[in-house]
Amino acid sequence: RKTPLSCGNQPGSNRRSRPQRTAGDHYTTDSFRRAIHRACDQAFRHPTLAKLPQKKLDDAQRRELMRWQSDHRWSPNQLRHATATEVRRRFGLEAAQVVLGHSQADVTQIYAERDLGKALDVAKAIG
Repeated sequence: RKTPLSCGNQPGSNRRSRPQRTAGDHYTTDSFRRAIHRACDQAFRHPTLAKLPQKKLDDAQRRELMRWQSDHRWSPNQLRHATATEVRRRFGLEAAQVVLGHSQADVTQIYAERDLGKALDVAKAIG
């Protein structure tokens, strides 16, 4: 190491004195979704519009950016649905019901999609 620690290179010295957002005690439903959306926006930046400041975008560019973000974002419920579908496919409806915490299987049947692969297997076998 060539730069001494006393020259602005100490751990924790690059923090802002008054940040715009401060961390809370825990994630709320909305804060969890917003954190995921922010991460998706950084991971999947628009090829041309991400370099421009928000204030300099015209209405058409703003709509294009919003459509791009809508196509390249995911939400916590999508992960819940995907997990429910996978549990139902591998372990059955009752296991998915328990994992999701549903008291009735009717709700789980709506939430966890059916396995279309089984229908394809049946169609191939029948001809």
